[in-house]
Amino acid sequence: MRAGAVTALTTALLLALAGAAQGHDGKAHGGPAAGAAATLPFTFGGPFDLVDHTGQRRTDRDFRGRFLLVYFGYTKCPDTCPVDLDIIGDALDRLGDRAGRVQPLFITVDPGRDTVARLASYIPRFHPSLIGLTGSEAQIAKIAKAYRAARFKVPRPDEGADAYLVGHGSLTYLMGPEGQFVTFFRHDGGAEAMAKALRKYLDGAGNGGS
Repeated sequence: MRAGAVTALTTALLLALAGAAQGHDGKAHGGPAAGAAATLPFTFGGPFDLVDHTGQRRTDRDFRGRFLLVYFGYTKCPDTCPVDLDIIGDALDRLGDRAGRVQPLFITVDPGRDTVARLASYIPRFHPSLIGLTGSEAQIAKIAKAYRAARFKVPRPDEGADAYLVGHGSLTYLMGPEGQFVTFFRHDGGAEAMAKALRKYLDGAGNGGS
């Protein structure tokens, strides 16, 4: 199975779960509509203690006061991750000065290969504000579980005994300034839809909302 097919399957399963719980298809911006977090019987997100692509320790509390765009992927991803990271970067560029209130995070689902050094050579290919995060297997497993982000190895024996892809979801999670889940964006939502939704949430936060 190709990496893109695996990613689409895991994302579809999560969207089906969220959609069933909410009773709508989230057409507004490729994810749940405004107020979705309050209607879900579960949520996404949680504390983390990881290392960024410069070798600096980072925790979720470092980013309080800013919105987060959280994406789970890996540097050897052949298709989905580069597309989604480009969309995130494009959306931020469309925000202009408002982009400074949004921090994009790339959390690896492949900590065994995605070392600090590898992230350091990968992350700069995308947006200058993007931060890559890695950690131990236990640390990544914990944060992936908190975000309900699927991750599993897909062996590629034709390429070598230790060769594999990683199946993972392709949702981009929007977290609020206090670390609360706000909404998510689907892989096929596009940069303009993401930017439009971000403007709405940023303006709401500026008026005392979240």
